[in-house]
Amino acid sequence: MSEQRIRKVVIAGGGTAGWIAGCALSHQFRDLLDITLVESEQIGTVGVGESTVPPMVAFHRLLQIDEQEFLRAVAGTFKLSISFENWRRHGERYIHPFGITGTSTLVCAFHHFWLESLRRGTHSELGDYCLETVASRDDLFAKLDKPRVNYAYHLDAALYARFLRRRAETQGLKRIEGKIREVRRHPESGHVQALALEGGQVVEGDLFIDCTGFRGLLIEQTLGTGYEDWHQWLPCDRAVAVQTEAVGPPVPYTRAIAHQAGWRWHIPLQHRVGCGLVFSSRHMSDDEARAKLLDDAGAPPVRDPWLVPFRSGRRLKTWNGNVVALGLASGFIEPLESTSIHLAISAVVRLIEQFPFDGIPQSLVEIHNDTSRREMEHVRDFIILHYHANQRDEPMWKACREMELPESLAIRLGAWRERAHAWQGGDELFRVDSWTHVMLGQGLVPGQHHPLARALSNADLRRLLDTLRGQIGEAVARMPAQQGFIDRYCKADPATWLNRGPAST
Repeated sequence: MSEQRIRKVVIAGGGTAGWIAGCALSHQFRDLLDITLVESEQIGTVGVGESTVPPMVAFHRLLQIDEQEFLRAVAGTFKLSISFENWRRHGERYIHPFGITGTSTLVCAFHHFWLESLRRGTHSELGDYCLETVASRDDLFAKLDKPRVNYAYHLDAALYARFLRRRAETQGLKRIEGKIREVRRHPESGHVQALALEGGQVVEGDLFIDCTGFRGLLIEQTLGTGYEDWHQWLPCDRAVAVQTEAVGPPVPYTRAIAHQAGWRWHIPLQHRVGCGLVFSSRHMSDDEARAKLLDDAGAPPVRDPWLVPFRSGRRLKTWNGNVVALGLASGFIEPLESTSIHLAISAVVRLIEQFPFDGIPQSLVEIHNDTSRREMEHVRDFIILHYHANQRDEPMWKACREMELPESLAIRLGAWRERAHAWQGGDELFRVDSWTHVMLGQGLVPGQHHPLARALSNADLRRLLDTLRGQIGEAVARMPAQQGFIDRYCKADPATWLNRGPAST
C-alpha cells in the first residue's frame, strides 16, 4: 500500500468525463477532499456523446440532480430505445428497447414463452410485449410508475458539461484554466506529483484523474500503460459529426442506420439534431463520408462537420499508480449503443466506492482494473454482435460476418442458437432483454427453447400474452407524443443554447 494519504485530487481535462468526475466527487466527499480540475478552452474535444443509457437516471438521483432542471439546462429529450435500421438487411428495422419484456419466472425468461407461442402458430413480435417498444413505434412518451417506464436521455454534451461545472464549483471544486506543459513524477515511486502548466503554475496532487481524451496524457504518455486494440472485431475507426436544424418533433429513440461501410446516428434534442456517420477508413474515404452524411442528414446543418478518428479498445489498466483514467483516456468502444458516458459514470461510482483515503492499496487497484476490463469486454461483445450477425453484401459487412469472434461472445451466441439461453452477469450493463431483442433483430433464430414453456396449455399461454398486450395498450393510450410531454415537463429556454460553450466529449 502507498502510505501517502489522499486529500488532494487533480482532474486533468474537462469535457463530459472530467465534469462527471468533478461533480460526483465534490458532491459525495465535500470537505473531505481538495478537488481541482485543470482544463483549457483552447483544446478541442470530440463532442459527439449526446445519447445515454438508463443507469444515468440513478446516477443523477445519487447526486440529487433535479430531472426537470437538468433537462431544461441541456435541451434534453427522452430515449426509450434504439431503432436499428438496415443492419440485418436493407429495408429492415428492429428496436432495442430499454424496458422489461413480458413476465418471466425465476428459471424461465419470457422470450421462451414467446418462442413457444410461435411454435404453436401465434403471429407476433417480441416487442409487442414491451411497453417501451410499443411507445417508440408511435413516438410517445410519459413518465409512468405502473407500469414503470424505463428511459434514458438525449442531451447537448456541451450544455451538460456546463451544467455539471456549475454544480461542482458550488460544491467546492476549484477549476484552473490552462494547458498542461509537463507531467512531473516522483523520482522514487514514479507516481505523478504535479502538473506544470504553460503559464508557470504548478498543480500538485495525491491522486490524479486522467480525462485528457484519446491522448491519455497521464495514463499513457506519462506512465506508458499500454492499449489493447479491438480493431479486428470493430472495423469502424472514424466518424464525421454534424449538427442540423430540427425539422420535426423529437422521437423518443436514437436512430442507428447502417450503410455500406458503417452506420449513421440521429439524436434529436429540443433545439437541433445531432448526426454522425461512423465508418471504416478501409472502405470509405473522409470526403465520401462527409458528403454522405450531409446528403443523408435530411436537414440544414447548423455548423460545419468535424472528423473524429478513434481506435476501439481499452487501456490495459484504468488505474495505474496514482492515476485513474476516465472517459476516452481509459478506452473507447465506438458510439453504437451509447455507452461512452455510462462507462465514465460507472468508473466514477467505482472510484467513490473504493476511494483510497489512507493510501492506495494494490488489492483495490487490481479489483478496479479487473472490473473495468470485464465491463469493457462485455460492452465490446454486445457491439460486435451487431456487426457480426448480418446478411448484407458489402465487403465490410461480409468480413464482419466471417470474422473469428472473441471466445466470450462465441459462447453466448452458441448458447442462444442451441437453446435460446441468454444471461446477464452482476457487473454487466446489458440485460437479458437487450441480448434477446438484438439477437432476434439481427436474425439469430434459436433452434429450440426452454422445455418449461411447453407446460402451459394453449388457453393459459393465450391468456398470458393477451393480458400483457392489453396492459401495454392501456398504458400507451395514456401517453402523449414526446413533444407534448416535453412542452409541459421540461421545455428549455432558447437562451440556454444560444450562449452555449464549446463542445464536449
